[in-house]
Amino acid sequence: MNKKILVTGATGFIGSSLVKKLASGDDEIFILVRKNSDLTSLSDILPKLHLVYGDITNRATLDLALQGIDLVYHSAGLTYMGDKKSALLYKINVDGTRNILDASLAAGVKRFIHVSSITAVGIAFDKKPVDESVLWNFETISLEYARTKHLSEIEVAEAIKKGLDCVIVNPAFVFGAGDINFNAGRIIKDIYNRRLPFYPLGGICVVDVEIVADAIMTAMEKGKTGERYILGGENVSYKQLADTISRITGAPKVHFPLPFWGAKILKSGLDLYKNKNRISKLFNMSMFRVASHFLYFDSAKATRELNLRYETHEHSIRRAYEWYRDKNMLR
Repeated sequence: MNKKILVTGATGFIGSSLVKKLASGDDEIFILVRKNSDLTSLSDILPKLHLVYGDITNRATLDLALQGIDLVYHSAGLTYMGDKKSALLYKINVDGTRNILDASLAAGVKRFIHVSSITAVGIAFDKKPVDESVLWNFETISLEYARTKHLSEIEVAEAIKKGLDCVIVNPAFVFGAGDINFNAGRIIKDIYNRRLPFYPLGGICVVDVEIVADAIMTAMEKGKTGERYILGGENVSYKQLADTISRITGAPKVHFPLPFWGAKILKSGLDLYKNKNRISKLFNMSMFRVASHFLYFDSAKATRELNLRYETHEHSIRRAYEWYRDKNMLR
């Protein structure tokens, strides 16, 4: 029997990839959008979708949106690594998650997938990849985005206590085709355009968006209630990542390692520099502080229980780069 599925965050990078896969099946797919939402990323499948107008920050709009819905994929959220949008991060990532959870409970939704983040899991301080059991330790570098993703998972735990069947997935650093807002893809664009002359000393877990979307769908089918699943791939240092991007794009290699203390000095100098556009937007202190640590993760649980596929980071970088190049988006 066909199900009615609602997706939040459907116009985002992960959300749009997920919706395209869902739309290829027989279920009825509803997407929660605002009147001013940019639907570009879904333009080729819009006839297959039902648009429902609402906003996760406005609880009153969600009851109508969830009428008759069987399953919810909640991938809406604000991804921002700076320190200027703390109130908005909380409003969307914490209050918004609570709103959609409460509305799902009230509507009798059968199952709910919460798309969280690896920042809600933790940091590998000794470079040894961490798994789902690690105690959250991101408060040591005070990143508000990470704090709100952590708090959103606490909201999920409360909803489970009230009877909602929820599963959490934690995607790593996601590359791939369709990243129109240059989330992870910003680093490809900036190395290609020679705007990133240095690399931070930490590392990251890289995964392809296609793999993430498949695993999210499998989590709906096979994930265990109340469990969280890290959706990651290869753990690489930023030097390895920069070298791979240079090799694939043909850009010059990034030769200069930059420790966090050096970044602070450089940033204060750059703040006096008039032509700031020549340096990557990635170079803000919140982001650089995170990038100076190791976000290395062990995805064995998702591999075992969700059939998570593995692919080298090079495959994902190449796929993303070729998509940007073909769309003429790199300048």
